[in-house]
Amino acid sequence: MSLRLGDLAPDFTADTTEGTIQFHEWLGGGWAVLFSHPADYTPVCTTELGAASKLKPEFDKRGVKCAAISVDPVASHHGWVADINETQCTTMNFPIIADPDRKVAALYDMIHPNVDDKATVRSVFIIGPDKKIKLTLTYPMSCGRNFAEILRCIDSLQLSAKHKVATPADWQVGQDCIVTLAVKDEEIPALFPKGARKVKPYLRYTPQP
Repeated sequence: MSLRLGDLAPDFTADTTEGTIQFHEWLGGGWAVLFSHPADYTPVCTTELGAASKLKPEFDKRGVKCAAISVDPVASHHGWVADINETQCTTMNFPIIADPDRKVAALYDMIHPNVDDKATVRSVFIIGPDKKIKLTLTYPMSCGRNFAEILRCIDSLQLSAKHKVATPADWQVGQDCIVTLAVKDEEIPALFPKGARKVKPYLRYTPQP
């Protein structure tokens, strides 16, 4: 059964390049990004792991941990890490989970038989402090993940978690947000001291809180 937004992220215990982790304990009370790879030594995934490791300061600033997962064992992961560091001019700084028995892949519905009945698809899960899934993305083998977009999504999710706002199409940090429909007009002055601009009764913009 596929995971849906709002579902509790399944817990598991697994070996990683940074030792054995119990996933919910590792998550702690913060945000996390879990992203999967069909196998070690795959070209697109090599570039992705390098890109994510270079962005660690950005993830740290947002209180977000990263973890990758591949169906290969830890020994293979360590060899792949050496290649990632060499070819991407970086130093890996987050764990790669080993899933040779595909238990985690099954928990997170990472096996899509229409694509490959053995290998995991390239999924992204953003998980909130309540350990619930806030966003999912699934990429084909040929398309590298856009980590700037993943960070943008985290910014939007964290903003919405603190304030009663949504973010419009192509929103970037610092731009106007949308007041959610749950907020009545008479509540706006107290909730949004910067005010709001009403375009339609259902479309009200406010400066980013």
